[in-house]
Amino acid sequence: MPYKIYLSPPHMSGREMKYIQEAFDSNWIAPIGPNIDAFEEELCQYTGSRHALAVSSGTAALHLALLAIGVGRGDIVLCQSLTFVATANPIMYVGATPVFIDSEPVTWNMCPNALEDAIMHYLRIGKKPKAVIVVHLYGMPAMLREILYLCEKYGILLIEDAAEALGSEYQGRKAGTFGNIGILSFNGNKIITTSGGGAILSDSADYIERARFLATQAREPVLHYEHRMVGYNYRMSNICAGIGRGQLEVVGDRVRQRRANFQFYKFSLRKIPGIGFQNGVADPFSNRWLTALTVENEKALLIQKALLANGIESRPVWKPMHCQKIYETLPRFGGSVSEKLFNRGLCLPSGSNLSDDDKRLVARIVGNCFKT
Repeated sequence: MPYKIYLSPPHMSGREMKYIQEAFDSNWIAPIGPNIDAFEEELCQYTGSRHALAVSSGTAALHLALLAIGVGRGDIVLCQSLTFVATANPIMYVGATPVFIDSEPVTWNMCPNALEDAIMHYLRIGKKPKAVIVVHLYGMPAMLREILYLCEKYGILLIEDAAEALGSEYQGRKAGTFGNIGILSFNGNKIITTSGGGAILSDSADYIERARFLATQAREPVLHYEHRMVGYNYRMSNICAGIGRGQLEVVGDRVRQRRANFQFYKFSLRKIPGIGFQNGVADPFSNRWLTALTVENEKALLIQKALLANGIESRPVWKPMHCQKIYETLPRFGGSVSEKLFNRGLCLPSGSNLSDDDKRLVARIVGNCFKT
């Protein structure tokens, strides 16, 4: 339906057109060109990563990340259960088996205790996991200290799904730069957008070059078209990269605006019993891509319907992967934290161009749902 207030719409700065026009004027329309090179360099400058690769989507980035670190058929990948399906699907693309790890109740991200239980189980049966995929859900950094410790202790590679977390920080470092490899998304609803697009971050030049090779149809460096393995058409276009350059210039503003939304909702709803918000551990900095909250009983659906009746888009918290039909028969570790969050959770409109009047309307409708 045509909403009056969207959950997380694109927010253009006006600076994008300069880079788009340069691409048209120079006829760099193909998925190569100066905007791509510059965008990758600017991503490195912003995140602190040594290397970056711009690709066609966050899902493509995760697929390439798995291939770059050598995940393949028969491997075990320990994956956060409370996430969007695009986190889990690329594990299947490469023929590996996703094993789902429940959340902890503070950040809503991967539970370190459940993660260690899973690692120990697979070590006991002689099937050491190949990789861990942790997600920074709705921009909230996971418990990285504990998860990094476990990955280092047991010698398991770590992929950070920071699709929702550009601009978030943990102990002063940008999300997506802690693991062996990290991924970002620039989909239309993300904190900045390239229309569609994503990126891979890594301090390893080898991982990035491997991903770059696979993203360009695995073409061998010879004059004719030589292919010795299956590749993919995953590179970002020069025009989309131009949009990204204009967006990246205002990412600091977008983070501040999203965080201001969260503070507004938290203050406005603070006196209502039964409302809780996604929190963080010591020294995290969330971009608050989406303001996510939990409510008592069946209020989440009631609030969603009330907002919808006023032309306002909201969204339930992600349905855990281990509860999805396509994945429900696969192994899982942990309790039922993610299921409770799904049943009680809701994401409120969080766009960086949300007006004060819009926020007041949303808060008033939410508040009215708690009145007897």
